Amino acid sequence: MNYLELHHFLPHLNEIFAATRNSESLSFVLVEAKPLGTSSTSRQPFSLLFFCEGTEVMPQSIYQLRHSSIGEFGVFLVPIDRNAKGVVYQAVFN
Repeated sequence: MNYLELHHFLPHLNEIFAATRNSESLSFVLVEAKPLGTSSTSRQPFSLLFFCEGTEVMPQSIYQLRHSSIGEFGVFLVPIDRNAKGVVYQAVFN
């Protein structure tokens, strides 16, 4: 796989993507995967939203996510929403 595309993620909505931060195991649940307009490049821009339980808002950064079907990949995650149960993080591919 040369680069990730939206179709790699669509079958995995509501599945866990694992990560580690400061020796702590984290679970990110993919809650949304959607296209973002059109592009003149070969890849359609898209957005992913992940939910992570807990009250700590982790800083925007590159996180190494692991998924049983997709494998391991680095992604820049930005916290965009928070509620009593956890935090929503967004990744944009363009």
